[in-house]
Amino acid sequence: MEIIKDKPGEKILLLGNEAITRGALEAGVDVATAYPGTPASEIADTFSAIAKYFIKQKKDPGFYFEYSINEKVALEIAGAAAISGLRAITSMKHVGLNVASDTFMTYMYIGCRGGHLIVTADDPYCHSSQNEQDNRYYALFGGAPMLEPSTPNEAKEMTRIGFEISEKLQSPILLRTTTRLNHVRSSIEFKKMQKPRRIGNFEKNPMWVTTPDIARARHPELLKMLKKAEEISEKSEFNKIINIGKPSDWGIVTSGVSFNYVKEVAEDLKLDVRILKLGMSNPLPKKMCKNFIKSCKNIIVVEELEPILENQFKVIAYELGEKVKFYDKSSGHFSRLFEYNPDIVAEAFSKIFKVKNPYVAAKTSDIKLPSRPPALCPGCPHRATYYAAKKAQPKDVIHPTDIGCYTLGRAKPLEMADLLLCMGSNAGTACGLAVATDKKIISFMGDSTFFHSGIPPVVNAVHHNHDVVITILDNRTTAMTGHHPHPGTDFDGMGRPAKKIIVEDVCKGCGVEHIEVVDPNSIKDTTEAFKRALNFKGTSVVVSKSPCILLENRDKIKRGEKILVYQIDQGKCQRCKTCIGRFGCPAIYFGKDESILIDEQQCNGCGNCATICPFGAIHVKEEK
Repeated sequence: MEIIKDKPGEKILLLGNEAITRGALEAGVDVATAYPGTPASEIADTFSAIAKYFIKQKKDPGFYFEYSINEKVALEIAGAAAISGLRAITSMKHVGLNVASDTFMTYMYIGCRGGHLIVTADDPYCHSSQNEQDNRYYALFGGAPMLEPSTPNEAKEMTRIGFEISEKLQSPILLRTTTRLNHVRSSIEFKKMQKPRRIGNFEKNPMWVTTPDIARARHPELLKMLKKAEEISEKSEFNKIINIGKPSDWGIVTSGVSFNYVKEVAEDLKLDVRILKLGMSNPLPKKMCKNFIKSCKNIIVVEELEPILENQFKVIAYELGEKVKFYDKSSGHFSRLFEYNPDIVAEAFSKIFKVKNPYVAAKTSDIKLPSRPPALCPGCPHRATYYAAKKAQPKDVIHPTDIGCYTLGRAKPLEMADLLLCMGSNAGTACGLAVATDKKIISFMGDSTFFHSGIPPVVNAVHHNHDVVITILDNRTTAMTGHHPHPGTDFDGMGRPAKKIIVEDVCKGCGVEHIEVVDPNSIKDTTEAFKRALNFKGTSVVVSKSPCILLENRDKIKRGEKILVYQIDQGKCQRCKTCIGRFGCPAIYFGKDESILIDEQQCNGCGNCATICPFGAIHVKEEK
């Protein structure tokens, strides 16, 4: 395993996320916690793989790692370790910080003795998210020092040095990444690995119990810390000015991955500009920024999403009385939407500098390729659950859904998703819809989501006797992010045996009186279970239990078992299109002559198509 080598100077290709893990290892991290979520998942995955590697050899990995039940708990566990003097890292996607924000805001008042990095992975363009919020606002909101890497190697170095900054300030700090940085791969240079501290020491301090009087006393300390952080920012190696071309009064302010596009385009257009690259972007190095503004007559601000640097620089310029012309989002040259890339930056620069844009792409073919939206995998048990629920329900049922693979149930032909806000919202919105309408409600969430934030709304539903059917799709894993363990699995993130929490037992403990546990691959029985749940007056829960088909088939292959392959008997097939038009399995398709066929390479052998075919035209062809 190359990533754990203690060979300073050696270079290796790593993802941005893997580089962050390496940086934490070089800093001697003691505790790593996470809730999996793209684009941050590989940070935790790498810690998990390293831990399993050592434990398999009956060796100590040197750190403790866990996939926590949610981001709030992940932050609390790592925070307690850092308060005890250990070095800790907590990673999550951007919306995860919303879940952890209650802890985060007060944690900033208390601070920590050991270094603690909180990785927030933003997702411009919503590649795998329900919004594209800009978590730089959390740095301003919570008063958190923040680092923004531009490259994987810089992400590794910011992580390594970030622990030192955190300890100097006795405060957790944010490491803000974006999808493009998390998932790009580049050369990383190793530094020497520090040894973990291993055992912390919790020193009792009455100032760590944030009653109102303590909070009033701690808030001024937070502001003092930020002043100290500004001094560090002024001297930080991550804040620098890069000159392109000849000396000029044109300046560009940028941070994160946008810097790469700015530098590339400025060089390609042969511009004469000075680039202020901000790697430690909160708090800003005010003196450095003031001097930069004074040296410029024109400033371009290039930052994805919100105009945070733009607004701060305009305030500084106003306070200085400098009449600098800004080219930014407010001027219409850049958008607050989505990711940037070299084409976007080049288009803006060509207009600002009135030069030809060399990035204009040559005309391509007029042929429009068909879209290929994500879909539930062939054999996914969620499809069978949706199909059964749809057969059981009356008209005009509302389907609140949640974050996970099953969100894909919104697509045709199933169309079993009507409302989605965030992790765990399905049951809460189900209760609200039951109050607000006279419709039947069937909500859907996964087992990982249930443990993450789905239990409280179930309790709420029972206590208030809301007439809803809450479906928990228990496929024994956190599937969408890469098959991570959760409390419903019998192993943890380090590969060790763990206590398995049974979903239906938790529901029973929450007071749910009507609980149906079904195997969705038995579509007839599942349909009847949904009918009984819908007829029950009050809160009912259907637990649909079947492992993710990808994991099930992987385990079969490991055991030497074969997977069934199905085919359609063209003599019996009546072209009713139930398998395509109602069930929607992507392994089934139309042939050239309107025949209906099964793609044997995609078929995962669940056999549900054979069950739903009204003419018995689908049967096992072979085993593979």
